[in-house]
Amino acid sequence: MKKLIVIKYGELTTKKDNINFFLKTLQKNIEKTLVDYNFEIKYDKGRMFIFADEKYLEDIINKLKNVFGIHEIIIGYELIERDFEVIEQNLLELIKTKEFATFKVETKRSDKDYPLTSMEMNRKLGGSVLKNKPNIRVDVHNPEVLINIEIRTKAVYIYFDRISGYSGFPLGSLGKGLLMLSGGIDSPVAGFLTMSRGVKLECVYFESPPHTSLEARNKVVSLVEKLVVYNYETKLHIINFTEIQEAIYKNIPHEYLITIMRRMMYRLSQLIAKNNRCHVLVNGESIGQVASQTLTSMATINECIKMPVIRPVSCFNKNEIIKIARDIDTYEISIQPYEDCCTIFVPEHPVINPEMKKVMEYEELIPIEELIYRAFKNHEVIKIGNKKKNDDIL
Repeated sequence: MKKLIVIKYGELTTKKDNINFFLKTLQKNIEKTLVDYNFEIKYDKGRMFIFADEKYLEDIINKLKNVFGIHEIIIGYELIERDFEVIEQNLLELIKTKEFATFKVETKRSDKDYPLTSMEMNRKLGGSVLKNKPNIRVDVHNPEVLINIEIRTKAVYIYFDRISGYSGFPLGSLGKGLLMLSGGIDSPVAGFLTMSRGVKLECVYFESPPHTSLEARNKVVSLVEKLVVYNYETKLHIINFTEIQEAIYKNIPHEYLITIMRRMMYRLSQLIAKNNRCHVLVNGESIGQVASQTLTSMATINECIKMPVIRPVSCFNKNEIIKIARDIDTYEISIQPYEDCCTIFVPEHPVINPEMKKVMEYEELIPIEELIYRAFKNHEVIKIGNKKKNDDIL
């Protein structure tokens, strides 16, 4: 009997004809995550199996919890000998140290040629457990211990506890996007949700020194460091937005400051995305949260680019977003009181339903192409993450 980790895929099993691509990507991501450990990994279309030194299994599980594409993580026991008596003997050995009052046996038989049916296995093994553990009973609805038996073609697996993973799709299996990271609560959550759908991310941050501080930049770096737990390693593109922001403030009617500013950010983000093979922009906009996030404003701001924009938290309320931010440990960083570009020049009465005709008229008051060119040409790139041996993500 060999102790191992069993990975269940969940949503990946719906991929059918191209499931091997997703499974190979998942395997590659697990290998990158566990690069510091000696292990062996095998998989088929139903399960993935990780064999490692038993003393490291708990550490490995903690790493696997952050790998997208994993539905459940299980510490299980592999039996190459599939005779009923061997299964029974090993199960009784495993439950000796377990204390429980109720239990249930649940057998899954992917090998339909096995001589006993799932119901027969449940009944026979359940009877054996009752004989060997006094003062216990079967509870098929809410058992304290669920005994799982999986009968597969080449082995049998016994396990008890399941640890939920993030599910979704393996990172990188569905391309790459550019996250517009403001430093607030919403955009890191948007990044996390996008990564859970298999999209690898690079990040862009707009700073405006001396109006924004070094602390504000460091805050964003800290947020990226939290996200690379799931993203392995990434690039943070830092745009000096001072010249653009001051030009807008001096020349544009103040109620349109935010609209024009966001359009400039979108233009720059699209340029960076295209130069880094990103297919979409991602941001933390939530419908109605601020003036630039009404449907009219979003449509007006979007008009200046051709690249798709994904807004994962657009229909979430603030409490829902905060809950996820706490779960992924970005909330306490996000609430640090350092102002970003989007807050330093906020007008008293920003337009909430901007008119495209006025936007086009006002944008003629500033040299858009020159400003964009200089900001892009001089932007800074920081690589963030722990690059390990054999790691060629970028």
